[in-house]
Amino acid sequence: MIARLPYTLLWILALPFVLLRLVWRARRQPEYLQHVAERFGHYRVRTVGPAFWVHAVSVGETRAAEPLVRALLARWPERNVVLTHMTPTGRATSEALFSDEPRVQRVYLPYDLGFLATRFLRHFRPAAGLILETELWPNLLAACRRRDVPVLLANARLSQRSAARYARWPTLTRLTLGALSAVGAQTDADAGRLAQLGGRRVVVTGNIKFDIAPPDRQLRLGERFRARFGGRPVMLAASTREGEEAVILDAFGAAAPTDALLALVPRHPQRFDEVAGLIEARGLKCQRRSDDRAVEPDTCVWLGDSMGEMFAYYAAADVALIGGSWLPFGGQNLIEACAVGTPVVLGPHTFNFTLVAEQAIAAGAALRAGDIAAGMSAATALLTDAGRRKDMGDAGRRFAGAHRGATERTMAIVEEMVGGGGEADEG
Repeated sequence: MIARLPYTLLWILALPFVLLRLVWRARRQPEYLQHVAERFGHYRVRTVGPAFWVHAVSVGETRAAEPLVRALLARWPERNVVLTHMTPTGRATSEALFSDEPRVQRVYLPYDLGFLATRFLRHFRPAAGLILETELWPNLLAACRRRDVPVLLANARLSQRSAARYARWPTLTRLTLGALSAVGAQTDADAGRLAQLGGRRVVVTGNIKFDIAPPDRQLRLGERFRARFGGRPVMLAASTREGEEAVILDAFGAAAPTDALLALVPRHPQRFDEVAGLIEARGLKCQRRSDDRAVEPDTCVWLGDSMGEMFAYYAAADVALIGGSWLPFGGQNLIEACAVGTPVVLGPHTFNFTLVAEQAIAAGAALRAGDIAAGMSAATALLTDAGRRKDMGDAGRRFAGAHRGATERTMAIVEEMVGGGGEADEG
């Protein structure tokens, strides 16, 4: 369609630079140069019979997709799930989450050109697609509509800032959202913005991240971590982003109790060595989780250099400082900390999780600090107040439990889209 023509031309012009960016990113993360053919719609893996396609661009979306993927596999035991990503970290998270599930195939989604999208759809022949959060690809969705593949935008969220950007291209945005069969929005505000931009059948389903149950194996791993700490009070800086580790380390060195241990877990694995360098540059003794040994009494920082173990990190900590919220990145998911009963300290920047952050604070499960110095002060105070930690932890568990059910509501939409389920509808 004419409305997509300028967008498609921009993609064609940008493609050489996109490939150069892959090479550039591979300098720090070599995995970007693996499976490159998949980004052009060429795949070695196949599925037997119709499959569900679930797109989770990176780590956060992949974690959020877990309860939904497991629900699809349970509801349709004769079908596979093709889980697509755009980043190696998303793919690695999928491998960690579904290593026990042979019916989950993981590949990269092709770039958003019409013939590549068609190649992807012809290869996997999905019965339906589910796109997590707000990954809107105009040519891909147009190809799905041409091939009668219903697509649900699941766990959808759209901030006011993002809505304003989409509104600059009203025709293309309305056409793209109109190609979706339905939208399952996290909140009323998200639903309103998506409907105003052109979304059809927009339903508030809630946040699927509340349905992620802490796996028993990770809770046991958290207990083993805790045993390695030797009874020391533990402050966790979780899913930190570039620029945050330096200020967290400086604040910890200046204000934390001398017996406290900082467990520092960067968001992106390609930065593990870089963060280790930041720790060493400050003269703080560091051990790594990958060393897999007891933490020594004079160790100041324990670097969480692993993937897929966030529940274990939260379970092992006394209090958690949530990364992404100390600089304007928009915050990271705090629901996992609440679910295991770990008190949460948030920074000022939580625009990606506005409602969840406000609800957690109102429930007594989280505190907000204006900057990292105030956040470190609040976390330090919690380390010395076992009663308040228990109250906040109990409030977090109640908060996480009270908001479950989004997966079930989302599955109801999927069943309507594909006309029911079970082996009788195969073919």
